[in-house]
Amino acid sequence: MTRIEFHFNTGERLLHTCRLLRKARTQNLRIAVVGAPATLKQLDAELWRFQDVSFLVHCTAQDAPDVQRASPVALGPDPHAWGIDEVLMNLGDEVPLGFDRFARLIEIVSNDEHGRDQARLRWKHYKSLGYELLQHDLSKVADT
Repeated sequence: MTRIEFHFNTGERLLHTCRLLRKARTQNLRIAVVGAPATLKQLDAELWRFQDVSFLVHCTAQDAPDVQRASPVALGPDPHAWGIDEVLMNLGDEVPLGFDRFARLIEIVSNDEHGRDQARLRWKHYKSLGYELLQHDLSKVADT
């Protein structure tokens, strides 16, 4: 069964995502990231400037197929396009289709009202399916 985590109350949603991606990469995990096209475009730009000394290798749906297959982090609308089944990060408002094919789903929730409201709906959906949900309140911990 997919392990589902909610990371909520983050004021720096994309920065937190970059940090989680960096951490997942230190564990040699492959990660698919889904969300609205504008959000993924912003994340792509943030990944290019996230760290001065290193680069988080990633691809988008616009990259060549061989780049997509080789990339450990994939940003796009279809979480299954890259054959990744380890970690799925959701930056979108909807429940990602086929999330249950992943070992782990991380919902990253901003601290604005819209983000919280949409996350509550996803929370209820996962609970109704019988998932045990983990929560990480980022207002109570350092975002590192």
